[in-house]
Amino acid sequence: MGRRAFICGNDAVAEGVRLSRPHVISAYPITPQTIAVERLADFVEDGSLKAEYMHVESEHSAMACAMGVSSVGARAFTATSSQGLLYMAECLPYASGARMPIVMMNANRSIATPWNIYGDQMDSMFLLNSGWIQMYVEDAQEALDMMIQAYRIAETEEVMTPMMVNLDGFVLTHTYEVVDIPDQKDVDEFLPPINMPESKMDLNDPKSLCITAGNDWNMEFKIKQELDMQNSVHTIEAVDKAFGEKFGRYYGGLLEEYRCEDAEVILITTGSVTGTSRIVVDDLRNQGKKVGLLKLRYLRPFPAEKIREAVKNAKVIGVVDKNISFGYEGTIFTNVNSALVTMDKHPKSLNFIAGIGGRDIGKNHIEDMFQSMMNVSEGKEEERIQYMNVRCEK
Repeated sequence: MGRRAFICGNDAVAEGVRLSRPHVISAYPITPQTIAVERLADFVEDGSLKAEYMHVESEHSAMACAMGVSSVGARAFTATSSQGLLYMAECLPYASGARMPIVMMNANRSIATPWNIYGDQMDSMFLLNSGWIQMYVEDAQEALDMMIQAYRIAETEEVMTPMMVNLDGFVLTHTYEVVDIPDQKDVDEFLPPINMPESKMDLNDPKSLCITAGNDWNMEFKIKQELDMQNSVHTIEAVDKAFGEKFGRYYGGLLEEYRCEDAEVILITTGSVTGTSRIVVDDLRNQGKKVGLLKLRYLRPFPAEKIREAVKNAKVIGVVDKNISFGYEGTIFTNVNSALVTMDKHPKSLNFIAGIGGRDIGKNHIEDMFQSMMNVSEGKEEERIQYMNVRCEK
């Protein structure tokens, strides 16, 4: 039997990692991720987690250490946030290109300048092209569960790709809620020991890692990496369903649809803002409004086909972006529109830039988003890109 506990998102991550039995944790503290690695240090100290805990001198070193661990076929974990993620950015394509199934928690936080310790998603959006699987959680329970799922996904032979699990800084990392913590025996049955027969260092079967490849072979390495990332969709779906059967919590795989079947307008969200948006959808449904919600769980691999299927009957969709690709629009909005453009008849789209630097996204702001979408569905004019709860004027 498992147990229930009133814990914060960082604690939930640590519990999920402990249950996954990593061999080495490479830790460098940075707000708002610090509590997660502190709690893992507690677990190692009290003996509830048998692992090597390495205090490193920087985020760059944390990822370099994780790569060393993974290269010999051991299970590695690290965590970071914001400028720390950007500091270790050089190492990320090394890890993904070498097919090292490292799992990392990133506490989404604003980046400089001006620097800020509060949460938005600017940091992880910089690394969408790093070759890592990227997923985003809504609450502490999903954070715990995804630590366990992440190792099984990343270590699947057909995938062998590192995975970044993103939590909204402070809104999730420091908020307390009741979380179900599975029994170790059940997790051991779900998550087998790591097995890397082909890509790990072996004195009896020497091989090169992080090699150079010229123009005669480099492209093939990258295309193979891309094809395997695309094919990881099947593993992600299968692992999530298997987790649901084992633990009673199924998250919908790459995305979750909420009241989308007959929706005329659909809001697309990522991370913790989904919970508030779900409440607004219910309120508007009670008023007779045909609205729906689409929760994007994975941005890489990007679920383009599933998005098209989910919004095929909608007149208007809106995308909430807690980031800006300066000089253009929100990054998720760009990705969503790329998926929509291949449809024979696609809905109109609006981009809502919100929550930068931890700015609050309240029910009233989400209601305003839905009102803008409903206005467009009725033929009225609305700005295609809208900055929510901000004092700047165009």
